[in-house]
Amino acid sequence: MKRTIIVHGGAWNIPKKIRRSCLEGAKRAAELGMKCLLDGNSALDAVEAAVKFMEDDPIFDAGTGSVLNADGEVELDAAIMDGRTLNAGAVAAVKNIKNPISLARKVMEKSSHIFLVGDGANKFAALQGFENFSGLIVKRELTRWRKLRSEYVGTMRFSEGRETVGAVAIDASGNVAAATSTGGVPFKPPGRVGDSPLIGCGLYADNSVGGVSATGHGESIIKVVLSKVACEFLEKRLPAQRAAEESIKMLEEKVNGRGGVIVLDKKGRIGVAYNTPAMVWAYMKEGMMAPEPSVITERFIRG
Repeated sequence: MKRTIIVHGGAWNIPKKIRRSCLEGAKRAAELGMKCLLDGNSALDAVEAAVKFMEDDPIFDAGTGSVLNADGEVELDAAIMDGRTLNAGAVAAVKNIKNPISLARKVMEKSSHIFLVGDGANKFAALQGFENFSGLIVKRELTRWRKLRSEYVGTMRFSEGRETVGAVAIDASGNVAAATSTGGVPFKPPGRVGDSPLIGCGLYADNSVGGVSATGHGESIIKVVLSKVACEFLEKRLPAQRAAEESIKMLEEKVNGRGGVIVLDKKGRIGVAYNTPAMVWAYMKEGMMAPEPSVITERFIRG
């Protein structure tokens, strides 16, 4: 079994001026995840390490650099899933947590629950020794929030914007894991939660088929349970690339949704598909000297 990791930095209309930075961030995340795997660590360790790196890179909408909600605050969502046991951990609408993906893993491993939200998740974080982190807001997002506030004041509208980060990996033992993390969409109503922390929607992992991480318009992804659907296509013995394509095709046909998926099957084969203007992703397989990064601007799904 060749150890493999694939990561994404979101599927959206990525401006050309930041594509290089997004691509470099995805590449470094894949490198860190692969180093973790080659050092003998688990797929869970690898996806957590990759996502933590992207949470700390302010170019992405996860952790530091996340978008602000309508109240001018950062609320974070994240989830992680173990394909060996189907155990999972998730958090949503948490504040002042530097790496919500690590908090999600603590929920999985240190509690009898799967999903904690809001103040409850923050109280759990404090019990687990997470420090209150005040550096999540960056100047770029504060400027964006001020502009959106003048446009949307008095409404419940929210702006489409940058997207989720995620990773899927398989380790030397054939165990699969998936992880996602996001700051959501700009100027979202406080408490709004999209697909990212929802098991089966924003991610899924099952050793018997593989793993998936999704990104895009959360409300649409939730309606079709996108990541579980992609895994079901794998279960029907579709190749990873075809499973990715068919899941995005269904997202568009059923709910006119926009998004993307990264897919890793149980044999370490990858698939990537999306129907947004662009998607940034990178992967690395055992034996490769460097990650294969990509920002693609042509859709896989045509018609």
